[in-house]
Order: sequence, then structure tokens, then C-alpha cells
Amino acid sequence: MSKNYIENEEFIGINFSETELDKGDYEKCFFINCNLSNTDLSSINFIECQMDNCDLSLARLTNTAFREVHFKNCKLVGLHFENCNPFLFSISLLGCRLNLSSFYKCKMPKIQLKDCDLSEVDFTEAILNDGIFNNCDLSGAIFDKTRLEKADFRSAYNYSINPETNHIKKAKFSVVGIIGLLDKHDLVIE
Repeated sequence: MSKNYIENEEFIGINFSETELDKGDYEKCFFINCNLSNTDLSSINFIECQMDNCDLSLARLTNTAFREVHFKNCKLVGLHFENCNPFLFSISLLGCRLNLSSFYKCKMPKIQLKDCDLSEVDFTEAILNDGIFNNCDLSGAIFDKTRLEKADFRSAYNYSINPETNHIKKAKFSVVGIIGLLDKHDLVIE
């Protein structure tokens, strides 16, 4: 059985909840205003694709490959990125909402996140070295045994990161955000 190969295609305004996305490899494709929520994206490979204003909430990602995929203004709620194919896994996120998603044990050095809502996202044991969290809301995000060496949190907010259980050597934080490193001590800082 041959696998579909789709290159340089545009998918605009398609509701893939009604019309299933064919299994295969999608290379340098654009997905614009598409609904992929609650769909099965298992074993689909997205390579150098762009997703703009798409909803992938609660999609199944078993062995899904995201290689140099750029998400812009997308809704990615409740996704389990740890189920993705880890080979060359690489994503960037701009203006996205990822509430309640999980990156458990994902390797994402140099990840770039800008203007994202990362409320209650699980980063347990993820590798985020040199990552940039530019103007991201990290309310309730979980960092436990997470590798954050040289990560940039200077414009991130609402985070709580325990320096004793995470690797934060040379990570960058703003003076205002330093409170997020002291949460576990239940201090009153005025």
C-alpha cells in the first residue's frame, strides 16, 4: 500500500472533522483556518508546514511527525505531544493557545514560543534548553525535572519554577518574574 505524498498544497477553511485528512506526508503545505479538532492525525508526517488559525484541539497524535512546523494563532488545547514521533521533532508557536497540553519528556531545544497561552501545560522532564518564552502566560504550567539551561523567561509571566527540581543554569529571568522561582518557599515579597 503506497503512502500519500502531498507537497506545496494549500488547505483553506476545511473542516477535517467532517472530511478526514488523508494519511501520508505533507511537505511545505499551508493549513489556513482549518478545523482538525478531535481528528486522528496518527502516523501523519508534517514537514516544513505552516498552520495558521487552525484548531487541532484534542487531536490524536500517535506517531505524528512535526518537523519544522510553524503554528500561528492556532488552538492546540489538550494535545499530547509526547505521543508524537520524536525523530527531528521541531515546532514553533506564535499567538497560540495550548492550555492543558503535554510535552512530557519531549526534546525541544531552542523552541520558540511567542505570545502563547501555556496555562496548565505539562513540561515535566522536557528538554527546553535555549528555549524562548516570549510574552507567554505560564499559569499553572508544570515544570518538574525539566531542562531549561539558557532558556529565556524574561518576558514570560505567571510561571512557578522550582530551581531545586529543574535544571535552570544560565536561564534568563526578569527581576519582576523572579517571584516565580520562590513560590515554593511561600514568602511574602513586597
